[in-house]
Amino acid sequence: MASQLKFVLPLSILAISFNLYICNADSCSSHTFSDNRVYSSCTDLPHLGAALHYNQSISANSIDIAFRAPQSSSGWVAWGLNPKGSSMVGSQVLVAFFHSNGTLVSYPTQLDSYSPSMAPGDLTFPVSLVSAEYVKKEMIIYATLGLPDAKTKYNHVWQAGSTVTGDVPGVHPTSGENVLQRHGGFPVNFFSSLLHIYRFKHVSVRL
Repeated sequence: MASQLKFVLPLSILAISFNLYICNADSCSSHTFSDNRVYSSCTDLPHLGAALHYNQSISANSIDIAFRAPQSSSGWVAWGLNPKGSSMVGSQVLVAFFHSNGTLVSYPTQLDSYSPSMAPGDLTFPVSLVSAEYVKKEMIIYATLGLPDAKTKYNHVWQAGSTVTGDVPGVHPTSGENVLQRHGGFPVNFFSSLLHIYRFKHVSVRL
C-alpha cells in the first residue's frame, strides 16, 4: 500500500490542556455510546474537538478505550500511544476511515518514520477488539490495549485529516489545530488518581 501520509516537522503531539477537568459533567461524561458501552473515565481533549473515554483493569494492566473526533465521511482520525518517546514517530496508533467499498475500517498501525505506510500491522503491545463507528458526524474508535512495559504513564497522540486516497489516509493539515504542540512529552496516566498534564508547565488535576 503506497504511503500518502507524510507527517511534517515539527510533528504534532497534542496534549490534554491544563484547564480541562476530567469527566466534565457538561461534556464528555454526558456522551452516550451504542451497545450500552459505559466508560468510567473521560477527558475532553483540547484540540480537534476530540475526546478520550476509557476503563482501566489494574489486574490485567489493560485499558478499554473509545476515541471520538468530529470528521466528515471522507476523512480519517487516529489515536495512539508512544511507549518510548515523545514524538509522533514511534507511536502505535489506531486509525479509522471509510474504505472505497463504503465500509468503515479501523486497524492498528505503527508510525515508524516520517512517512509511514499506514498499512495494517501489529503493534509493539497487545491490541484487540478494534472497531469503529460513524455517528452524528463523529468517528469513534474502540479497542482494548494491553499497556506495554507494565507502565501506566505514556505519551498519547491524536490526529485527523480530511482526505483518504487509494484507501490510504492523506496528509493532515499543517496549520491550525492540527499543528499546535511543538514540544512534547505529554503523558497520560491511566491508573493514577492524578492526571499529569504538561503544557508549558507541569500541572496536576485531581480526578
